[in-house]
Amino acid sequence: MYYSLAEIFAIGIGPSSSHTVGPMKAAKRFVDNLKDEISRVKQIKVYLYGSLALTGIGHGTVNAVIYGLLGYEADKLDLEQDYITKITTEKKLLLGKIQNIPFDIEKNVILEKSIFLKEHPNGMKFIAYDENDKEILEETYFSVGGGTIARIDEMAQKIERKPLDVPYQFACFAELRDICIKNNMSISEVVLANEKALHSEQETMNYINKIVTIMQENIDNGIKKSGILPGSIRLQRRAPEMHKRLQERFENNADDALFILDWVNLWAFAVAEENAAGGKIITAPTMGAAGIMPAVMRYYQRFAHKKAYEGTNADVIYLTTAAAICCLYRTNASISGAEVGCQGEVGVACSMAAAGLAAVMGGNINQIENAAEIGMEHNLGLTCDPIKGLVQIPCIERNAMAAIKAVNASRLAVRGNGQYKVSLDSIIKTMYETGLSLKSDYKETSLGGLAKNVVC
Repeated sequence: MYYSLAEIFAIGIGPSSSHTVGPMKAAKRFVDNLKDEISRVKQIKVYLYGSLALTGIGHGTVNAVIYGLLGYEADKLDLEQDYITKITTEKKLLLGKIQNIPFDIEKNVILEKSIFLKEHPNGMKFIAYDENDKEILEETYFSVGGGTIARIDEMAQKIERKPLDVPYQFACFAELRDICIKNNMSISEVVLANEKALHSEQETMNYINKIVTIMQENIDNGIKKSGILPGSIRLQRRAPEMHKRLQERFENNADDALFILDWVNLWAFAVAEENAAGGKIITAPTMGAAGIMPAVMRYYQRFAHKKAYEGTNADVIYLTTAAAICCLYRTNASISGAEVGCQGEVGVACSMAAAGLAAVMGGNINQIENAAEIGMEHNLGLTCDPIKGLVQIPCIERNAMAAIKAVNASRLAVRGNGQYKVSLDSIIKTMYETGLSLKSDYKETSLGGLAKNVVC
Protein backbone atom coordinates (compact mmCIF):
# COMPACT_ATOMS: atom_id res chain seq x y z
CA MET A 1 0.00 0.00 0.00
CA TYR A 2 1.37 3.40 -0.96
CA TYR A 3 1.45 6.20 1.61
CA SER A 4 2.24 9.73 0.51
CA LEU A 5 5.33 11.62 1.61
CA ALA A 6 3.12 13.98 3.62
CA GLU A 7 1.79 11.02 5.64
CA ILE A 8 5.19 9.50 6.32
CA PHE A 9 7.07 12.74 6.95
CA ALA A 10 4.39 14.75 8.72
CA ILE A 11 4.93 17.94 10.69
CA GLY A 12 3.97 17.62 14.31
CA ILE A 13 4.85 18.62 17.85
CA GLY A 14 6.89 16.44 20.17
CA PRO A 15 7.40 14.33 22.06
CA SER A 16 5.32 11.55 20.47
CA SER A 17 3.51 11.05 17.16
CA SER A 18 1.13 8.40 18.54
CA HIS A 19 0.65 10.03 21.94
CA THR A 20 0.79 13.70 20.97
CA VAL A 21 0.14 14.22 17.24
CA GLY A 22 -2.52 11.50 16.94
CA PRO A 23 -4.63 12.61 19.95
CA MET A 24 -4.42 16.21 18.76
CA LYS A 25 -5.73 15.17 15.33
CA ALA A 26 -8.49 13.07 16.91
CA ALA A 27 -9.64 15.91 19.16
CA LYS A 28 -9.76 18.34 16.26
CA ARG A 29 -11.62 15.84 14.07
CA PHE A 30 -14.17 15.38 16.86
CA VAL A 31 -14.65 19.15 17.13
CA ASP A 32 -14.98 19.45 13.35
CA ASN A 33 -17.62 16.70 13.38
CA LEU A 34 -19.73 18.71 15.84
CA LYS A 35 -20.26 21.22 12.99
CA ASP A 36 -23.39 23.33 13.60
CA GLU A 37 -23.97 21.66 16.98
CA ILE A 38 -20.88 23.24 18.51
CA SER A 39 -22.86 26.24 19.82
CA ARG A 40 -24.99 23.83 21.91
CA VAL A 41 -21.99 22.25 23.64
CA LYS A 42 -21.69 23.09 27.34
CA GLN A 43 -19.33 20.31 28.44
CA ILE A 44 -16.67 18.03 26.93
CA LYS A 45 -15.32 14.86 28.52
CA VAL A 46 -12.30 13.03 27.21
CA TYR A 47 -11.33 9.48 28.24
CA LEU A 48 -7.80 8.24 27.54
CA TYR A 49 -7.27 4.49 27.66
CA GLY A 50 -4.38 2.07 27.98
CA SER A 51 -1.01 3.34 26.82
CA LEU A 52 -2.36 6.86 26.26
CA ALA A 53 -3.45 7.00 29.91
CA LEU A 54 -0.36 5.32 31.38
CA THR A 55 2.18 7.53 29.62
CA GLY A 56 -0.09 10.40 28.63
CA ILE A 57 1.30 12.94 31.07
CA GLY A 58 4.91 12.32 30.11
CA HIS A 59 4.10 12.15 26.39
CA GLY A 60 2.11 15.38 26.40
CA THR A 61 -1.13 13.60 25.47
CA VAL A 62 -3.37 15.65 27.73
CA ASN A 63 -2.02 18.93 26.37
CA ALA A 64 -2.28 17.64 22.80
CA VAL A 65 -5.95 16.78 23.29
CA ILE A 66 -6.57 20.30 24.54
CA TYR A 67 -4.81 21.81 21.51
CA GLY A 68 -7.08 19.75 19.26
CA LEU A 69 -10.21 20.77 21.17
CA LEU A 70 -9.15 24.38 20.69
CA GLY A 71 -9.19 23.64 16.95
CA TYR A 72 -5.47 23.69 16.18
CA GLU A 73 -3.41 21.56 13.82
CA ALA A 74 0.21 20.80 14.72
CA ASP A 75 1.84 22.99 12.08
CA LYS A 76 -0.46 25.91 12.99
CA LEU A 77 0.23 25.80 16.72
CA ASP A 78 2.15 28.74 18.20
CA LEU A 79 4.58 27.03 20.56
CA GLU A 80 5.47 30.34 22.18
CA GLN A 81 1.93 30.74 23.51
CA ASP A 82 0.98 29.11 26.83
CA TYR A 83 -2.52 27.77 26.09
CA ILE A 84 -2.57 25.34 29.02
CA THR A 85 -1.89 27.84 31.84
CA LYS A 86 -4.69 30.07 30.57
CA ILE A 87 -7.17 27.17 30.60
CA THR A 88 -5.93 25.95 33.99
CA THR A 89 -6.35 29.42 35.49
CA GLU A 90 -9.67 30.39 33.91
CA LYS A 91 -11.23 26.89 33.90
CA LYS A 92 -12.56 27.65 30.43
CA LEU A 93 -11.81 26.36 26.93
CA LEU A 94 -12.64 28.02 23.60
CA LEU A 95 -13.94 24.94 21.78
CA GLY A 96 -12.97 25.02 18.11
CA LYS A 97 -12.11 28.70 18.51
CA ILE A 98 -15.88 29.32 18.64
CA GLN A 99 -17.65 28.20 21.81
CA ASN A 100 -16.45 29.00 25.34
CA ILE A 101 -17.17 26.13 27.73
CA PRO A 102 -16.24 25.34 31.36
CA PHE A 103 -13.21 23.05 31.39
CA ASP A 104 -11.22 21.66 34.30
CA ILE A 105 -8.35 19.64 32.88
CA GLU A 106 -8.15 17.23 35.82
CA LYS A 107 -11.89 16.56 35.79
CA ASN A 108 -12.64 16.69 32.07
CA VAL A 109 -9.71 14.58 30.86
CA ILE A 110 -9.99 11.17 32.54
CA LEU A 111 -7.05 8.74 32.51
CA GLU A 112 -8.36 5.16 32.38
CA LYS A 113 -5.04 3.46 33.11
CA SER A 114 -6.42 -0.03 33.67
CA ILE A 115 -8.65 -0.19 30.59
CA PHE A 116 -7.25 -1.27 27.21
CA LEU A 117 -9.70 -1.12 24.33
CA LYS A 118 -9.57 -4.29 22.26
CA GLU A 119 -9.01 -2.55 18.92
CA HIS A 120 -5.69 -0.88 19.81
CA PRO A 121 -3.70 0.08 22.96
CA ASN A 122 -3.97 3.81 22.11
CA GLY A 123 -7.67 4.49 22.55
CA MET A 124 -9.55 7.69 23.40
CA LYS A 125 -13.22 8.69 23.67
CA PHE A 126 -14.73 12.17 23.28
CA ILE A 127 -18.23 13.09 24.50
CA ALA A 128 -19.97 16.45 24.02
CA TYR A 129 -22.95 17.37 26.25
CA ASP A 130 -25.58 20.10 26.04
CA GLU A 131 -26.84 22.28 28.92
CA ASN A 132 -29.07 19.42 30.11
CA ASP A 133 -26.16 16.94 30.21
CA LYS A 134 -27.59 15.18 27.15
CA GLU A 135 -25.07 13.71 24.74
CA ILE A 136 -24.69 15.62 21.49
CA LEU A 137 -21.88 13.50 20.03
CA GLU A 138 -19.74 10.60 21.21
CA GLU A 139 -16.76 9.27 19.21
CA THR A 140 -13.96 6.84 19.97
CA TYR A 141 -10.62 7.09 18.18
CA PHE A 142 -7.34 5.21 18.06
CA SER A 143 -3.87 6.56 17.45
CA VAL A 144 -2.28 3.78 15.41
CA GLY A 145 1.23 5.12 14.87
CA GLY A 146 3.07 7.95 13.14
CA GLY A 147 0.26 10.39 13.97
CA THR A 148 -2.33 8.38 11.99
CA ILE A 149 -5.78 8.03 13.60
CA ALA A 150 -8.85 5.88 12.97
CA ARG A 151 -12.36 6.09 14.41
CA ILE A 152 -13.73 2.96 16.09
CA ASP A 153 -16.06 2.13 13.19
CA GLU A 154 -13.05 2.24 10.84
CA MET A 155 -11.23 -0.19 13.14
CA ALA A 156 -14.09 -2.51 14.09
CA GLN A 157 -15.45 -2.91 10.57
CA LYS A 158 -11.94 -3.39 9.29
CA ILE A 159 -12.59 -0.78 6.66
CA GLU A 160 -9.59 -0.92 4.43
CA ARG A 161 -7.79 2.23 3.59
CA LYS A 162 -8.76 3.38 0.10
CA PRO A 163 -5.67 3.05 -2.07
CA LEU A 164 -4.26 6.28 -3.38
CA ASP A 165 -4.67 6.80 -7.11
CA VAL A 166 -1.03 6.34 -8.06
CA PRO A 167 0.58 4.45 -10.95
CA TYR A 168 2.73 2.15 -8.81
CA GLN A 169 1.18 0.27 -5.90
CA PHE A 170 3.30 -2.25 -4.02
CA ALA A 171 2.49 -4.39 -1.00
CA CYS A 172 5.93 -5.91 -0.43
CA PHE A 173 9.52 -5.34 -1.44
CA ALA A 174 9.38 -8.12 -4.00
CA GLU A 175 6.64 -6.19 -5.82
CA LEU A 176 8.61 -2.94 -5.52
CA ARG A 177 11.68 -4.63 -6.96
CA ASP A 178 9.64 -5.95 -9.91
CA ILE A 179 8.29 -2.47 -10.63
CA CYS A 180 11.79 -1.00 -10.59
CA ILE A 181 13.24 -3.69 -12.87
CA LYS A 182 10.31 -3.75 -15.31
CA ASN A 183 10.29 0.03 -15.74
CA ASN A 184 14.03 0.61 -15.38
CA MET A 185 13.39 2.92 -12.43
CA SER A 186 15.02 3.47 -9.05
CA ILE A 187 12.98 3.27 -5.85
CA SER A 188 13.22 7.05 -5.61
CA GLU A 189 11.85 7.46 -9.13
CA VAL A 190 8.91 5.17 -8.34
CA VAL A 191 8.01 7.29 -5.30
CA LEU A 192 8.36 10.55 -7.25
CA ALA A 193 6.14 9.18 -10.02
CA ASN A 194 3.50 8.34 -7.42
CA GLU A 195 3.77 11.76 -5.83
CA LYS A 196 3.39 13.37 -9.27
CA ALA A 197 -0.03 11.69 -9.51
CA LEU A 198 -1.03 13.29 -6.21
CA HIS A 199 0.58 16.72 -6.43
CA SER A 200 2.42 18.89 -8.90
CA GLU A 201 6.15 18.32 -9.20
CA GLN A 202 6.78 21.73 -7.68
CA GLU A 203 4.51 21.00 -4.70
CA THR A 204 6.36 17.74 -4.09
CA MET A 205 9.77 19.40 -4.25
CA ASN A 206 8.59 22.22 -2.02
CA TYR A 207 7.40 19.72 0.58
CA ILE A 208 10.64 17.73 0.45
CA ASN A 209 12.60 20.96 0.89
CA LYS A 210 10.36 21.82 3.84
CA ILE A 211 11.09 18.44 5.44
CA VAL A 212 14.83 18.90 4.93
CA THR A 213 14.71 22.45 6.32
CA ILE A 214 12.87 21.46 9.49
CA MET A 215 15.20 18.49 10.07
CA GLN A 216 18.23 20.74 9.67
CA GLU A 217 16.72 23.39 11.95
CA ASN A 218 16.02 20.73 14.58
CA ILE A 219 19.71 19.77 14.57
CA ASP A 220 20.95 23.36 14.67
CA ASN A 221 18.47 24.44 17.36
CA GLY A 222 19.13 21.35 19.46
CA ILE A 223 22.86 22.06 19.42
CA LYS A 224 22.32 25.61 20.68
CA LYS A 225 19.76 25.06 23.42
CA SER A 226 20.87 24.12 26.91
CA GLY A 227 19.01 23.53 30.15
CA ILE A 228 16.67 20.94 31.64
CA LEU A 229 14.16 18.99 29.56
CA PRO A 230 10.51 19.09 30.71
CA GLY A 231 9.34 16.43 33.14
CA SER A 232 10.08 14.98 36.55
CA ILE A 233 13.35 13.32 35.54
CA ARG A 234 14.91 16.78 35.07
CA LEU A 235 17.24 15.48 32.39
CA GLN A 236 19.98 17.86 31.29
CA ARG A 237 20.31 18.52 27.57
CA ARG A 238 23.62 17.06 26.39
CA ALA A 239 23.87 18.23 22.78
CA PRO A 240 25.35 21.72 23.45
CA GLU A 241 28.19 20.36 25.58
CA MET A 242 28.83 17.52 23.12
CA HIS A 243 29.06 20.07 20.31
CA LYS A 244 31.42 22.32 22.26
CA ARG A 245 33.83 19.45 22.94
CA LEU A 246 33.70 18.21 19.35
CA GLN A 247 34.42 21.69 18.04
CA GLU A 248 37.41 22.01 20.33
CA ARG A 249 38.79 18.67 19.17
CA PHE A 250 38.16 19.58 15.54
CA GLU A 251 39.94 22.91 15.84
CA ASN A 252 42.87 21.24 17.60
CA ASN A 253 43.11 18.54 14.92
CA ALA A 254 42.64 15.83 17.50
CA ASP A 255 43.47 12.43 16.07
CA ASP A 256 40.49 10.07 16.49
CA ALA A 257 39.58 7.34 14.04
CA LEU A 258 35.98 7.32 15.28
CA PHE A 259 35.50 11.07 15.22
CA ILE A 260 32.64 10.87 12.69
CA LEU A 261 30.58 8.67 15.02
CA ASP A 262 30.67 11.41 17.64
CA TRP A 263 29.11 13.84 15.18
CA VAL A 264 26.35 11.41 14.21
CA ASN A 265 25.61 10.88 17.91
CA LEU A 266 25.48 14.64 18.42
CA TRP A 267 23.04 15.26 15.59
CA ALA A 268 20.71 12.49 16.74
CA PHE A 269 20.83 13.83 20.30
CA ALA A 270 20.08 17.36 19.14
CA VAL A 271 16.87 16.37 17.34
CA ALA A 272 15.75 13.89 20.00
CA GLU A 273 16.18 16.54 22.70
CA GLU A 274 14.21 19.06 20.65
CA ASN A 275 11.47 16.45 20.36
CA ALA A 276 11.54 15.75 24.10
CA ALA A 277 11.13 19.48 24.69
CA GLY A 278 7.93 19.52 22.61
CA GLY A 279 9.36 21.23 19.54
CA LYS A 280 8.07 21.19 15.97
CA ILE A 281 9.40 17.94 14.53
CA ILE A 282 9.09 15.74 11.44
CA THR A 283 7.71 12.24 12.00
CA ALA A 284 10.34 9.91 10.55
CA PRO A 285 8.38 7.72 10.87
CA THR A 286 7.47 8.74 14.44
CA MET A 287 8.44 11.47 16.90
CA GLY A 288 10.15 9.06 19.27
CA ALA A 289 12.52 8.06 16.44
CA ALA A 290 12.74 11.51 14.85
CA GLY A 291 16.49 12.00 15.43
CA ILE A 292 17.68 9.08 13.28
CA MET A 293 16.97 10.19 9.73
CA PRO A 294 18.17 13.80 10.23
CA ALA A 295 21.42 12.55 11.81
CA VAL A 296 22.12 10.16 8.91
CA MET A 297 21.23 12.91 6.44
CA ARG A 298 23.73 15.28 8.05
CA TYR A 299 26.29 12.45 8.00
CA TYR A 300 26.32 12.06 4.22
CA GLN A 301 26.08 15.81 3.73
CA ARG A 302 29.20 16.37 5.80
CA PHE A 303 31.27 13.22 5.50
CA ALA A 304 30.23 10.96 2.62
CA HIS A 305 32.17 11.08 -0.60
CA LYS A 306 30.46 13.63 -2.85
CA LYS A 307 31.33 11.56 -5.93
CA ALA A 308 28.80 9.00 -4.80
CA TYR A 309 25.89 11.29 -5.60
CA GLU A 310 27.43 13.95 -7.81
CA GLY A 311 24.84 15.44 -10.18
CA THR A 312 21.91 14.10 -8.14
CA ASN A 313 19.68 15.56 -5.45
CA ALA A 314 20.85 13.40 -2.59
CA ASP A 315 18.22 14.62 -0.14
CA VAL A 316 15.43 13.70 -2.55
CA ILE A 317 16.90 10.24 -3.14
CA TYR A 318 17.39 9.70 0.59
CA LEU A 319 13.89 10.72 1.69
CA THR A 320 11.95 9.08 -1.14
CA THR A 321 13.79 5.78 -0.81
CA ALA A 322 13.21 5.80 2.95
CA ALA A 323 9.54 6.61 2.37
CA ALA A 324 9.08 3.53 0.19
CA ILE A 325 10.56 1.35 2.94
CA CYS A 326 8.22 2.93 5.48
CA CYS A 327 5.23 2.10 3.25
CA LEU A 328 6.13 -1.58 3.59
CA TYR A 329 6.26 -1.45 7.39
CA ARG A 330 2.97 0.43 7.58
CA THR A 331 1.32 -2.04 5.19
CA ASN A 332 2.59 -5.27 6.70
CA ALA A 333 3.47 -4.47 10.31
CA SER A 334 3.21 -1.36 12.49
CA ILE A 335 5.10 1.79 13.41
CA SER A 336 3.35 2.09 16.78
CA GLY A 337 5.45 1.57 19.92
CA ALA A 338 2.25 0.76 21.80
CA GLU A 339 1.51 -2.06 19.38
CA VAL A 340 4.92 -3.61 18.58
CA GLY A 341 7.44 -1.95 20.91
CA CYS A 342 10.25 0.39 19.96
CA GLN A 343 11.30 -1.85 17.07
CA GLY A 344 8.30 -0.28 15.31
CA GLU A 345 9.69 3.21 15.84
CA VAL A 346 13.46 3.28 16.25
CA GLY A 347 13.82 -0.02 14.36
CA VAL A 348 11.78 1.21 11.38
CA ALA A 349 13.60 4.56 11.35
CA CYS A 350 16.93 2.73 11.34
CA SER A 351 15.77 0.55 8.44
CA MET A 352 14.52 3.59 6.51
CA ALA A 353 17.71 5.59 7.04
CA ALA A 354 19.91 2.63 6.10
CA ALA A 355 18.02 2.14 2.83
CA GLY A 356 18.06 5.85 2.02
CA LEU A 357 21.79 6.12 2.69
CA ALA A 358 22.52 3.04 0.58
CA ALA A 359 20.62 4.67 -2.30
CA VAL A 360 22.52 7.94 -1.89
CA MET A 361 25.81 6.04 -1.94
CA GLY A 362 24.91 4.46 -5.25
CA GLY A 363 23.72 1.07 -4.01
CA ASN A 364 21.66 -1.08 -6.36
CA ILE A 365 18.19 -2.30 -5.45
CA ASN A 366 19.47 -5.49 -3.82
CA GLN A 367 21.95 -3.54 -1.71
CA ILE A 368 19.24 -1.09 -0.68
CA GLU A 369 17.00 -3.96 0.40
CA ASN A 370 19.88 -5.53 2.29
CA ALA A 371 20.63 -2.27 4.10
CA ALA A 372 16.99 -1.94 5.17
CA GLU A 373 16.90 -5.57 6.31
CA ILE A 374 20.11 -5.25 8.38
CA GLY A 375 18.78 -2.05 9.94
CA MET A 376 15.73 -3.85 11.29
CA GLU A 377 17.27 -7.27 11.95
CA HIS A 378 19.42 -5.85 14.71
CA ASN A 379 16.56 -4.00 16.35
CA LEU A 380 14.23 -7.01 16.59
CA GLY A 381 12.54 -7.28 19.97
CA LEU A 382 13.39 -3.71 20.99
CA THR A 383 11.07 -2.76 23.83
CA CYS A 384 9.37 0.56 24.47
CA ASP A 385 9.85 1.27 28.18
CA PRO A 386 10.27 5.03 28.69
CA ILE A 387 11.10 5.98 32.27
CA LYS A 388 8.23 7.95 33.82
CA GLY A 389 6.51 7.93 30.44
CA LEU A 390 8.87 10.60 29.11
CA VAL A 391 10.45 10.34 25.66
CA GLN A 392 13.90 10.82 27.18
CA ILE A 393 15.43 7.70 28.76
CA PRO A 394 16.26 5.49 26.89
CA CYS A 395 14.75 7.21 23.85
CA ILE A 396 17.34 9.93 23.22
CA GLU A 397 20.37 7.64 23.39
CA ARG A 398 18.42 5.02 21.43
CA ASN A 399 18.09 7.51 18.54
CA ALA A 400 21.87 7.96 18.50
CA MET A 401 22.56 4.22 18.60
CA ALA A 402 20.11 3.57 15.76
CA ALA A 403 21.63 6.32 13.61
CA ILE A 404 25.04 4.65 13.96
CA LYS A 405 23.46 1.27 13.16
CA ALA A 406 21.87 2.74 10.03
CA VAL A 407 25.21 4.05 8.77
CA ASN A 408 26.86 0.69 9.43
CA ALA A 409 23.98 -1.28 7.88
CA SER A 410 24.29 0.79 4.74
CA ARG A 411 28.03 0.29 4.56
CA LEU A 412 27.74 -3.44 5.08
CA ALA A 413 25.18 -3.64 2.28
CA VAL A 414 26.92 -1.39 -0.24
CA ARG A 415 30.28 -3.09 0.37
CA GLY A 416 28.60 -6.45 -0.24
CA ASN A 417 27.77 -8.12 -3.53
CA GLY A 418 23.99 -7.83 -3.19
CA GLN A 419 23.57 -11.49 -2.24
CA TYR A 420 22.00 -12.28 1.13
CA LYS A 421 19.87 -14.91 2.86
CA VAL A 422 17.26 -12.79 4.66
CA SER A 423 14.78 -10.71 2.66
CA LEU A 424 13.27 -7.45 3.83
CA ASP A 425 9.78 -8.91 3.50
CA SER A 426 10.66 -11.76 5.86
CA ILE A 427 12.19 -9.40 8.42
CA ILE A 428 9.10 -7.17 8.39
CA LYS A 429 6.90 -10.22 8.99
CA THR A 430 9.21 -11.29 11.81
CA MET A 431 9.18 -7.84 13.38
CA TYR A 432 5.40 -7.76 13.45
CA GLU A 433 5.11 -11.25 14.95
CA THR A 434 7.73 -10.37 17.55
CA GLY A 435 5.93 -7.17 18.45
CA LEU A 436 2.57 -8.86 18.93
CA SER A 437 4.17 -11.42 21.25
CA LEU A 438 5.67 -8.78 23.56
CA LYS A 439 3.92 -8.26 26.88
CA SER A 440 2.02 -4.97 27.14
CA ASP A 441 4.48 -3.99 29.90
CA TYR A 442 7.06 -3.48 27.15
CA LYS A 443 4.87 -1.56 24.73
CA GLU A 444 4.79 2.10 25.78
CA THR A 445 3.01 1.56 29.08
CA SER A 446 5.97 2.28 31.38
CA LEU A 447 4.99 -0.76 33.42
CA GLY A 448 8.10 -2.84 32.71
CA GLY A 449 11.74 -2.79 31.70
CA LEU A 450 13.71 0.33 32.50
CA ALA A 451 10.55 2.18 33.49
CA LYS A 452 10.00 -0.35 36.27
CA ASN A 453 13.57 -0.90 37.47
CA VAL A 454 15.20 2.54 37.22
CA VAL A 455 14.39 5.28 39.69
CA CYS A 456 15.12 8.84 38.56
